[in-house]
Order: sequence, then structure tokens, then C-alpha cells
Amino acid sequence: MKVAVLMGSKSDLPVMEESAAILRQFGVSFEMRILSAHRTPDEVASIARTARENGLSAIIAGAGMSAHLAGVIAAHTTLPVIAVPIDASSLGGLDALLAMVQMPPGIPVATMGIGKAGAKNAALLALSILSLADAGIREKLDLYRSDLKKAVLEADEGVRKL
Repeated sequence: MKVAVLMGSKSDLPVMEESAAILRQFGVSFEMRILSAHRTPDEVASIARTARENGLSAIIAGAGMSAHLAGVIAAHTTLPVIAVPIDASSLGGLDALLAMVQMPPGIPVATMGIGKAGAKNAALLALSILSLADAGIREKLDLYRSDLKKAVLEADEGVRKL
């Protein structure tokens, strides 16, 4: 199983690295590309159309401003597409969020929160989808969640001692 992490611009890389870091942590292979829905539309369509035959199981797409990348990808594949809005304009990423979350009926795109937290959650959602067919990923997700719980309970214990 493999995930694609796509972004519309090189300036999106610091955000989308959060997706890559989670996928690395879970040992899931991925490919990372910079492709623009507006400046390289043929390449975006080609990646989406051939995604399944190239072994991809999910696609994460980060973009800012008009943020059409995830929607264009979703128009060309039935694989799960997960969008990450990026703060790339004076509107603080709200423009990207609204563009991504307003997909027409029939062409779904799962949309995460704006920025690095959204990119991290995009990878975790992709892993959740992959875990349906991979018990190893499912076990790693259970451990990841258990570690999150443990960290909160440890912080709680520390605060209670103050």
C-alpha cells in the first residue's frame, strides 16, 4: 500500500512534510509531488487517472488560495482523496478551506483543518482507511492512540500535583 502526498506549490512543503512524517512513522510508503491544478493540469489528471494501477491506495492533496488540487484529483479517481487547506493568502487559509469543503455531490473530498495539524490528520485518516485491509497498520494506530492517551494522563497527573 502506498499513499501520494501532493501539493500545489513548493511553498506548501513545510506543511505537507507533516503528512510525510506520520507516514514514515508508520512505515507506509509514499510518493511526494509538487503539481498544480492550474499550472500543470495534464500532469495532475494523469497522476489521478493512473493512481490505482500505480499502487496508490489514497491521495493527500495540500493547496492554498483557490485550492482546486484535491477536487481535480477526485474528479479523475475513485480512490480516497484527502484535502489539506494551506494558509497561503491574506485570508489565512479560510479561502482554501472553503474551496475544498464545497465539493459538488458525487465527487467527495475529505477536508482536514488548515495547516500542519490538518496535514498530520490527513495522514492519520489515510492510515485509518488503509487499516481496513492491513492489520499491521491497525495495530500501529491503536498503539499511537494509546500513546496519545498516556501523554494526556501523564500531563493530568503532573497538573494535579501542583
